[in-house]
Amino acid sequence: MYTEHLRIPVGAGALHVERLGRAGPAVVLVHGFGQCAFSWRAVAPVLASAGYTVVCVDLLGFGESDRPASAAYGLTAQAEYLERALTALRLGEVSVVGQDAGAEVALVLAARHPRRVQRLALLEPLDPDDLPGPAIRALQRTSALSALSANSLFGARPLLEPLLQDSVSDPARMPERLVLRYLAPWIGRNGASELLQLASAVSLTEDSAEESPLSGLESFAGDVLLWCGGGELGAAAAPRVKAWQALLAAASVVPVITTRAPGMLVSEDDPEALTTALREWLA
Repeated sequence: MYTEHLRIPVGAGALHVERLGRAGPAVVLVHGFGQCAFSWRAVAPVLASAGYTVVCVDLLGFGESDRPASAAYGLTAQAEYLERALTALRLGEVSVVGQDAGAEVALVLAARHPRRVQRLALLEPLDPDDLPGPAIRALQRTSALSALSANSLFGARPLLEPLLQDSVSDPARMPERLVLRYLAPWIGRNGASELLQLASAVSLTEDSAEESPLSGLESFAGDVLLWCGGGELGAAAAPRVKAWQALLAAASVVPVITTRAPGMLVSEDDPEALTTALREWLA
């Protein structure tokens, strides 16, 4: 399917955006940490073929988007950059699908711009009270040793490769060639330090005294698809589902609980099931 590749200035830099389809309701796909629009390659064409206008965004600092050293990269800032991009694309009300940290970006967008977001799909969302989450904290803990021992060309590989490999339940879903594709934006002498800068920015606010950027979500009344890995018995998902239902008190929350471990990169780990669930939810 034909894909438009666009660069949209959002103030701090330009976002790389891929758009498939032009006529139907808009669905915005927001990747997670260490990922990019490429993550949706098995999902976006199917949704576009079903009649939707699909917009895949590289958040600032990720993929082919700009990575200015002085920019703000927190989740709240990312939501504002996304809002500016959607305005530039002349999109009105949209459905937003967010994966792990991208789910938080989608939530902030819904809280701050309630007229923009019609519905939300949250795929393995990070716990807002436990940011940046265990995977990114593990990356931060091992960062110094990894950065020192890595060679200058693939400096980010020891940091990102374990995170990617741990994000799928079947190793066949993340072969070496796919790891290298995800590593492509981080090749070079500054790749490791830039990745760590983005990891350190995975927070909702830089000032704990500020009102939470998620304030207002309790009045969001749209449909919410909540995808959670629950383990073999599904029990691991129950506390998270309850917490998200409380946060989104006015929304219609539909949980999808899988037998996979929590935190999987759903668009890589099970794109077929995800695409089916999204099509049913959007319909």
